[in-house]
Formats: sequence, structure tokens, C-alpha cells
Amino acid sequence: MADTIDEYIGGLDEGLKEAAAKARRVIDAGLPEAESRMWHGHPVWFMDGEPVALLKAYSKYVTFGLWKGQQITDPSGKLEAGSRQMASVKLASEQYVDEQLFADWLRQARELEQS
Repeated sequence: MADTIDEYIGGLDEGLKEAAAKARRVIDAGLPEAESRMWHGHPVWFMDGEPVALLKAYSKYVTFGLWKGQQITDPSGKLEAGSRQMASVKLASEQYVDEQLFADWLRQARELEQS
């Protein structure tokens, strides 16, 4: 089990490693005030102690998830509802990382946390 986000991403297979690294850059840029750390075995970004975003690797994709994702306006239809209020998108390669779309989602997630 990885102790740091760098170790976690570094331990992924090549295609997933690039997807996770690109998604991480977008998340870090979109949530500059967030604390990022390993939590329950995968990278999570927190604002004021509350989880906001996560990356979680599976064998064929990396999930980029948002804790309050079901409250986010997503005209693309790419966010898939999960348990509770969560929603996520599967990233099979770095081409799946839509920087502009993800930045908008993260802006909305940040606003939800600040309200």
C-alpha cells in the first residue's frame, strides 16, 4: 500500500499512471486550497476537513470522483451517480481527462464546500 500520492500514482500501469497524473494536476489546480493525502488507500482532496475529490485505480481505469458530485451541473452527462451524493467518471487513459470540463466540476465542488 502506498504511503503518498506520488507512490500511489507511480505504482500504476503506464496508461493509468498518465491518466491519474493528469487528473491530479487538474484537481490540484482546481482545488488549490485543498489538502491532499492518502485516505483509505487512495488519494483524496479535503477542504476544511471534508473530502471533496478522489482518485481510485482499478485494473482497467482510474476513477475521478467527487463527494457531492450528484449536486454538480454536468451538461456533458459524463458524471455517473454513485452512493450517497457521490458521482464519478472512469479514466481509461489520459485522453479521458477533459481539463476544461473537470475544472468546471471542481469549481462547482469548491463552491458547494464553501456555501
